[in-house]
Amino acid sequence: MDELVRHVAERGDLAHLALFLWAGAASLMVARLARDLSAANRRFDDFVRELAHFNRRFGETD
Repeated sequence: MDELVRHVAERGDLAHLALFLWAGAASLMVARLARDLSAANRRFDDFVRELAHFNRRFGETD
């Protein structure tokens, strides 16, 4: 990694390096957000399923 940074710095492409690091960080954040959103969706689905089960068991019969 140090060799890559030194090579880019020697060529004067610091803007490209900054853009690459920003894009990499943004991509990692999106991947983590998608994972967390998926987990939240799974928990909500479990909650709704348990609520439906509770309503079937103890709900009023009209």
